[in-house]
Amino acid sequence: MQTINVGLVGITGYAGMELTRLLAGHLCMRLSMACSRAESGRRLGDYYPFLHGMPGADVVISVFDAHEAAQQCDLVFLAVPAGTAMGMADALLRAGVKVVDFSADFRLRDPGVYAQWYKREHTCPELLPQAVYGLPELYAHDIAKAKLIANPGCYPTSVILGLHAALQHDLILCEDIVVDSKSGATGAGRKPSVPTLFCEVADNFRAYGLPSHRHTPEIEQEISMLAGREVRISFNTHLLPTNRGILSTIYTKLRRPESTLDEVHAAYADTWKDSRWIRLLPKGSLPETRFVRGSMFCDIGLVVDKRTQRLIVLSTIDNLCRGASGQALANANLLCGLPVETGLETLAPLP
Repeated sequence: MQTINVGLVGITGYAGMELTRLLAGHLCMRLSMACSRAESGRRLGDYYPFLHGMPGADVVISVFDAHEAAQQCDLVFLAVPAGTAMGMADALLRAGVKVVDFSADFRLRDPGVYAQWYKREHTCPELLPQAVYGLPELYAHDIAKAKLIANPGCYPTSVILGLHAALQHDLILCEDIVVDSKSGATGAGRKPSVPTLFCEVADNFRAYGLPSHRHTPEIEQEISMLAGREVRISFNTHLLPTNRGILSTIYTKLRRPESTLDEVHAAYADTWKDSRWIRLLPKGSLPETRFVRGSMFCDIGLVVDKRTQRLIVLSTIDNLCRGASGQALANANLLCGLPVETGLETLAPLP
């Protein structure tokens, strides 16, 4: 069996931690490089005690160097902030290394839109045309041929997967789409801050980032491509007092007010019938975050409200696995010619 050497730049965040966990059980990929300026010189197993006795534990954390990465790795994951990844990706691609980028640096196709929402100029706009948006259900063929993958955001993953079938079957109007999304605290990252302290999050529920959450243009870009026209959404985010999970409730207007739940459910079933990680729930059932925890599944529930002529789509994922590291690993599998599910066939731990 082939061994694929991979590197991870940015080990200190939750996404890096989750990817390290997943790689430890991967059949083909071996973590050969782990980078963090702050933790340089330490054994990875000392920084991540859960790795004790597992593959990757003896890797010595280093400061990122593109030349060294090219000597050690076939592929590198960039789990670093927006604005940092683009320069690293450029250097790695020039050295012949494939890249899966967790940040937003290559998700938006228009550098002007990136500058508007992320308040910085894109320094490598020439790379944007070759970056593939890493949503396997929609772009697996393109991902497999690429060298640079823009790993989707967590909220956009839940929303795009939730709306795809409705747009594909022309079930809804593209106007007046309202997205109400709720995420666990890990979605805010691992950097200490007062709003994510235990006593601020526990036994509490609040909105944040309204009306300018940075995932808005990413969702609108992909939804517009699916719809074949420009679509604007109202995207509203909230913080849950949980560690993991995203639940997006998406309010849309039915194109045909007489549409029934049976018709809508059948359309969704047709769209996702061959997708291993999209689970369309039975009519009358609604998704819960605990049933997708730590997995690649996206559970979708449907409600047709005849009184308001709305289709309400509920879409839930694990923000760290499906919404970040697991999806990055699925993209890496495709880049390396492996089955997309390699190392990712897990169910949620309960309770």
